[in-house]
Amino acid sequence: MSPPILFDMDGVILEDPGTDPQVYADAADTALDTLGAEPTPAQRDDLRRHDLENIADHCAALEIDAAAFWKLKDEYASKTSHDLIRSGERGLYDDIDAIADLADRTTVGLVTNNRHATAEFVADYVPVEFDVVRGRRPTFDDFRRKKPEPDFIDDALSELDADNGFYVGDSHKDVTAGRAAGLKPIYLRRPHNRDVDRPTEAAAVVDSLAALPAVVETI
Repeated sequence: MSPPILFDMDGVILEDPGTDPQVYADAADTALDTLGAEPTPAQRDDLRRHDLENIADHCAALEIDAAAFWKLKDEYASKTSHDLIRSGERGLYDDIDAIADLADRTTVGLVTNNRHATAEFVADYVPVEFDVVRGRRPTFDDFRRKKPEPDFIDDALSELDADNGFYVGDSHKDVTAGRAAGLKPIYLRRPHNRDVDRPTEAAAVVDSLAALPAVVETI
């Protein structure tokens, strides 16, 4: 079996480089309603964002559990995100069949900074049999472990009992995390990063997932 190939999700499989901030804003509002909190406009603005220090302070001031708020916010964001994917409002890139082809020949995995629940949903939704899926679980600790830290990739490699391979991503932090985990990072060009400089640590750059089979044979 060839070395594993791990893939980022947003901007690689799902169109656009990340979750629409409005999804998190709406999720925060719903979580606050669920917890019976009535924040000031300034508090609400901060709670809609991923600012851990302010979230902890505001939740304390509102007398709600910060971890419970964070978990609910992630759960509501995941629900909305899944609805958007099902409806086609957030689409899939048309070259992801190449991942399915690779999965017939080697181990493939999905490793993302996005929510673990959404990573699992996407893994079930797309026509790919992923051998490992690792996303950000709804805890403050996991949020601090996001890429460019290599932790999520390390977790996936540990599950696969592997210590080498490739990581395919569309951002500099993907390349940094992949290299730190001991993988060969492959930088994928998409419309949103066409004009971004090539990351210096990238082992290769591709314009389509369809180019991967040839590239992994040469690096």
